[in-house]
Amino acid sequence: MTVRALPVLELPARSATGGGEGPRVAAELEEYVVGPESLPRFFIWTLGCQMNHSDSEEMAGALLAAGCAESGSPEDADLVVINSCAIREAAEQKVIGRMGQLAELKQARPGTRVVLTGCAVREDNRHVLRRRYPSVDLFLRPDEEPELVARLGLATLTAPGLMAGMAGHVPPTIARVGRSIAATADRLPGTRAAAVAAGSIRRGSRWDAWVPVIYGCDKTCTYCIVPFSRGPERSRPFDDVLAECRKLARAGVLNLTLLGQNVNSYGHDLPPEQRFADLAGGRTLGRRIDTTGRPDFAALLRAIDALRLEDGRPAIARLRFVTSHPWDLTDRLIDAIAECPSVCEHLHLPVQSGDDGVLHRMGRQYSVEAYLRLVQRLRSAVPGIALSSDVIVGFSGETDRQFEATLELLRTVRYDQVFAAAYSVRPGTPAARLPDDVSPGEKRRRLNALLELQEGIGWELNRAWVGRRTEVLVDRVDQPSAHGEATARGAVRVAGRNRQNKLVHLDGGPELLGRLVDVVIERAGPYSLQGSQVEATIPA
Repeated sequence: MTVRALPVLELPARSATGGGEGPRVAAELEEYVVGPESLPRFFIWTLGCQMNHSDSEEMAGALLAAGCAESGSPEDADLVVINSCAIREAAEQKVIGRMGQLAELKQARPGTRVVLTGCAVREDNRHVLRRRYPSVDLFLRPDEEPELVARLGLATLTAPGLMAGMAGHVPPTIARVGRSIAATADRLPGTRAAAVAAGSIRRGSRWDAWVPVIYGCDKTCTYCIVPFSRGPERSRPFDDVLAECRKLARAGVLNLTLLGQNVNSYGHDLPPEQRFADLAGGRTLGRRIDTTGRPDFAALLRAIDALRLEDGRPAIARLRFVTSHPWDLTDRLIDAIAECPSVCEHLHLPVQSGDDGVLHRMGRQYSVEAYLRLVQRLRSAVPGIALSSDVIVGFSGETDRQFEATLELLRTVRYDQVFAAAYSVRPGTPAARLPDDVSPGEKRRRLNALLELQEGIGWELNRAWVGRRTEVLVDRVDQPSAHGEATARGAVRVAGRNRQNKLVHLDGGPELLGRLVDVVIERAGPYSLQGSQVEATIPA
């Protein structure tokens, strides 16, 4: 068996089947083309947030552009790429728990190599990575992900991947974050533009797309590892984002989600431009900054919403964005949400706690009162808007009274959905120096109490949908119910989301995938709705 020698990975030769045709080249260059039998089959395992999934689409696209083929499982792959999450201990433990399985896989298939990237790989923790992840051959920080093809030795003149040349010419920048250091995302706006121009992003859907608009995080949350793993905030150029959205609209994308660790902080780090001279002001919460003359997130939303079809309808039917931070939920942004037809009536606005003392220790830099004013302003401007949030229970020093204040906040706001977790210490964060003084048992009790309360609130809000008509973008075929409900009704089931991000199940087959359909809601549960199709409104 021949093995292609690579600078980082040595990968076994494979049969030509499934390798793809590879790039077209002139006849005189054919002798220099790397054959598909010499290229690895890859599998990407993605954990965590939507930004990670978007990053994985770029990495998959770069590998495909280099002539590699994608595998459906790690067992059939020569190259396993793990895009990790480190926001909570459980996410890291998932990867650590796979090390034994990966070691066995490498023993059974000599030449198989493993790459770990994502938020588990940081500039300040490289010295411990080899010990924590013994089956991994190559570690890449999030800002190094565009270098994947080059670092694997897969980049050639005929199959360059996307980033090999640019990554070699633009060295990474290291910045100080608190008491530590982090690599910045300075290179990522350029690498994203190159990937979009080359059409090499491997999108997971024809009708649904993610578009990152800002990388990194400048916020001060003491419990969070993101500023140390992704570095300070770096916005993509306004016109680059707009060009990508325009391209997706032409491709027929119906649902577009703008991404950022703090997506609504977009633009504050971009240089002032004359065309934005009328945009003045700054934050009223958190760290004060002057955004005069710079494009803000409201301006970006309005520009994307202004893309129109010939009949005047928005070119992107649905525009969403995650995750927002209360610091940058400005009046301008709330007005844009209310006035742009394509922007969906849903907002994810993490609160984390309902007690000012806990919020202070978390470094959130807003009060419960200030947060509730934002909620009131949103609901006044956008009647019927659905709100979701993140909550951490059992943070350092959280008392029973402070936890009860969080429950009271849920009763007051009445979120449609809450993503809750028990606090886990993240090494390297400022909160790691605080006592983790709420016992595991008490954390579980509080988490269960919060989830029980939210389940009742969600169920009550969902029951109000019964009898109403709503537009659903069908995006999946349901798996058969364990209770045999779909079979008993004699119909295949599909599901999708309405504009308020409610999960809706309905009768129908795969032909509905990627279609906007009108549905009358007949039943409601705490986490989803069920209904019947009225008519298809827009084909994919």
